[in-house]
Amino acid sequence: MGIRIVKLPDIGEGVAEAEVVEWQVKVGDLVAEDQVLASVMTDKATVEIPAPCSGTVVELGAEIGQSLAVGAALARLEVAGIGDPEPAQKKAAPVTSPGTASAVTSAPASLPSDAPEATSAPRVAAKATTPPTTPLSPMTSRPPSTAVPFGPPRALGEKPIAAPSVRRRALEAGVDLRQIRGSGPAGRIRHEDIDLFLRRGHMATTEPNLADTSIEEIKVVGLRRRIAQKMAEATRRVAHFSYVEEVDVTALESLRATLNGQVGGRAKLTLLPLLMQAIVKAIADFPQMNAHYDDETDIIRRFGGVHIGIATQTPSGLMVPVIRHAEARDLWDLAAEVKRLSEAARENLATRDDLTSSTITITSLGALGGIASTPVMNRPEVAIIGVNKQAIRPLWLDGQFVPRKMMNLSSSFDHRVIDGYDAAQFIQRIKGYLEQPATMFIRGNHG
Repeated sequence: MGIRIVKLPDIGEGVAEAEVVEWQVKVGDLVAEDQVLASVMTDKATVEIPAPCSGTVVELGAEIGQSLAVGAALARLEVAGIGDPEPAQKKAAPVTSPGTASAVTSAPASLPSDAPEATSAPRVAAKATTPPTTPLSPMTSRPPSTAVPFGPPRALGEKPIAAPSVRRRALEAGVDLRQIRGSGPAGRIRHEDIDLFLRRGHMATTEPNLADTSIEEIKVVGLRRRIAQKMAEATRRVAHFSYVEEVDVTALESLRATLNGQVGGRAKLTLLPLLMQAIVKAIADFPQMNAHYDDETDIIRRFGGVHIGIATQTPSGLMVPVIRHAEARDLWDLAAEVKRLSEAARENLATRDDLTSSTITITSLGALGGIASTPVMNRPEVAIIGVNKQAIRPLWLDGQFVPRKMMNLSSSFDHRVIDGYDAAQFIQRIKGYLEQPATMFIRGNHG
């Protein structure tokens, strides 16, 4: 037997370090070659690190939320064929008590430097990895169907341990996680435990009159930590101000319905491509809105190309995929690109290029958009356009009230470089295009 060190590989694109956001194995697990050991995050892309060979996990090199430099030790595997020829499966794995099964042992620096190194090509996480077909280690030799007891096994106030994706799935399935004792380290609940729970026909049995005194502590890691850092930095450094305007989108929605009736096999139009077209037209007269402000050097960079970020909610958190060169695309091209990028973001397949270098951003909560909002700037941009929900409201026209489909635009600007008057004019120009949508298609018309 011998020890192989699995190092964090060079993920590429100039990445110097990555944050460990999830361990797929624990100390004592027997892993197969290419089985995923951990998921790491750099910028907004999650990458899975597979095992380069079969072996037994004897040490993990980092805790969840800890960043490792490229080349640092990610894990140690005990592998057959190095030194002692005894097969790995005949040697008992270290036995760890349930209370300490998930504890990380020594820091990466403590791993022996003279042990053979093992690097592995990373892959972008997309779907759950197929479980290994190798024999289970002594720690997990019992199948889940007999090893996972149910009923409320925890003391009053003791919280279930589960990943956010597991909690979300339990909520959607109506499962009370307090009724499940997980099969993972320290009783961590996994997707397999929920599968078994549902197969046995158990249902949530919460007692409405029982006070819940539990307190759940969630460590902020991965994408959520990056979002928190970026939002805090934006609100701390940008002089935000917001401007809300009401827009009559009756004619716009009528045009959209007509165009969708003629699309054939093309992507159907939502409001977003039409709004993007209006923004592109308005920027022609207000180029200061399509810019970055570098407050370290006091330089404003105005861009000729309009690269529109679309704030998108995903299971992992908020991402902003970018529609590049919106000024060179027609409505259906914009619609197809919005669909492609939003699906890639939600399935965790968006690339670094898909998520960077926007010059102005649109944020929308769709039907949940509320009456008004105050969007936070996507720094270093200087403008963000917020879309609120549509509603039928009475509007005074030609001496009488008539029902019209109305929508608010709630937009924010960086007051360090954008004056309030210019911001109001910019939004009024967008409003004009949306209320008279035919004017968006008049070539050379800038208002």
